[in-house]
Amino acid sequence: MHFIYASTALLASATLSIAAPAADVVGRKTFQVAQVAHGTVRKNGPIQMLKTYEKYAKVGAQAPPSVVSAARAASQSGSVAANPEENDQAYLCPVNVGGTTLNLDFDTGSADLWVFSSLMTKSEQAGHSIYKPSSSAKELQGASWNISYGDGSGASGTVYADKVVVGGVTATSQAVEAATSVSAQFTQDQDNDGLLGLAFSSINTVQPEQQTTFFDTVKSSLAKKLFTVDLKAGEAGTYDFGYIDSSKYTGSLVYVPVDDSQGFWGFTAGGYSVGSGNSSTSSGNIGSAIADTGTTLLYLPTSVASAYYKKVSGAKIDNQQGGYVFPCSSKTPDFNVNIGGKTLTVPGKYINYAPVDQSGQQCFGGIQPNTGIGFTIFGDIFLKAMFVVFDESTGSPRLGFAEQ
Repeated sequence: MHFIYASTALLASATLSIAAPAADVVGRKTFQVAQVAHGTVRKNGPIQMLKTYEKYAKVGAQAPPSVVSAARAASQSGSVAANPEENDQAYLCPVNVGGTTLNLDFDTGSADLWVFSSLMTKSEQAGHSIYKPSSSAKELQGASWNISYGDGSGASGTVYADKVVVGGVTATSQAVEAATSVSAQFTQDQDNDGLLGLAFSSINTVQPEQQTTFFDTVKSSLAKKLFTVDLKAGEAGTYDFGYIDSSKYTGSLVYVPVDDSQGFWGFTAGGYSVGSGNSSTSSGNIGSAIADTGTTLLYLPTSVASAYYKKVSGAKIDNQQGGYVFPCSSKTPDFNVNIGGKTLTVPGKYINYAPVDQSGQQCFGGIQPNTGIGFTIFGDIFLKAMFVVFDESTGSPRLGFAEQ
């Protein structure tokens, strides 16, 4: 895959050497992190779309279409509210950072471990568990981090080397990016206390010297240099490190090489089809894509999204919502994609993401076009149907896929 960085500053940061504090690793050679239900999420399609545009602005995503921005503004003002019956739990992972347990989002589409901290204003801390640098914490002098998005929102702060415990494995001197300032976009999400990035350390945002991710810190101590992702629809999933639990998938794993040149878990997706049996239709290859647990929806090439919704009665692009919507009563067919020579299926019911308002008449699609983003993203709509291995055990990174 080939991406164009949005600014020369970010391009320069990508060329910095990567370093980690001298980190001893204490614990097991394999471990599991189970997600926990923590708070309620109002499922809102336009908000999820805008988050994606903002997240990937640094690698060339264009500004979000005005209709997407307008749809989010309307939803936040209350004029477009999610149906309360469609609220879902937030599933996050407990991580002990400097002696305090925080609920973090494990994100294979970024490479920072950043957290809400005691260095923020009291109003910004409200509703969150916060990181307080422990007595053993060491501030990395001159180090800073800044995650900024296309709309001016983001977070920034200082960096400490501190003890981080994930699933019983301790990195005694892991780089922890402590927020000193965060935008309203993050403070309003009171369930999430930060993020643990699981992409490649080459896109870590710490300057002047990039830091390694938690996985890169501990992977050499694991039985195998890999982790697996087993997300679920409507229930907590698990992340397993150092081993593959064969009871969590059906059939056999199929592996594809990873293009990590831009720091993401990039792979090539083949042909696709819509529906099953005699109703299935297929066309050309999807092409370059990334696997991202930190993105909610499944973003596909415009032609592929269009082909899918031609099979959904009443589906249309809605300028008020910024994406494809359809009558909630319409049947959404399965979506099938060939990866590594194997056909993998996302059940149609997963692609009905949420009602667009309280009337429950129109629903927002879990598949949306990748227009303006610049590449295809296999987010949670896809991943919740799959068991995925993020594997660095063979010399060259690869991804393994199987259906749950």
